Amino acid sequence: MDALTLLTQRHSSPRLTEPGPAPQQLETILAAAVKAPDHAALTPWKFVIAQGEGLLKLGEIFFEAAKAKGESGEALARARLLPTRAPMVITVIAKVQEHPKVPAIEQHLSAGCAAMAMQMAAQAQGLGGIWRTGSYAFDPIVRESLGARGEDQIVGFLYLGTPLSKAPNKKSPNPDDYVAFL
Repeated sequence: MDALTLLTQRHSSPRLTEPGPAPQQLETILAAAVKAPDHAALTPWKFVIAQGEGLLKLGEIFFEAAKAKGESGEALARARLLPTRAPMVITVIAKVQEHPKVPAIEQHLSAGCAAMAMQMAAQAQGLGGIWRTGSYAFDPIVRESLGARGEDQIVGFLYLGTPLSKAPNKKSPNPDDYVAFL
């Protein structure tokens, strides 16, 4: 698949199964991530990879966060299982550094570009993925457990694996609806 087709036909795959990324595929996914735009070469990213037992550990982190919020019953049980919806979950964290020319928002956006690059690299290799956020991305217990401090931000949880079904053809927005020329 050429780059333009990949970009113009990008889609999320919410239903994922085994196999997840093989080691060589993961290496390519991470190589794409670190090519994201990066003003002042700050490398403002951290990628926490959960697979196998790591998915259960991430589920425990979500469980503890849900318990601290007062969740109970089915909601609490669901928290523990969320990461197991895919063979691999990569938590993408913007690691913010103080810099006179690179504000925190630019570093957050750089990490977001890294997440997009990873999803595109996975799709280019025949895998599927979905970028999720939700309340756990902003939860202090989750943030602390995964190493986010201060202005650091979890920009998303990238779920990766083999799509269970072909992505539906969704109508794309018309770019002209969002463009203005000066």
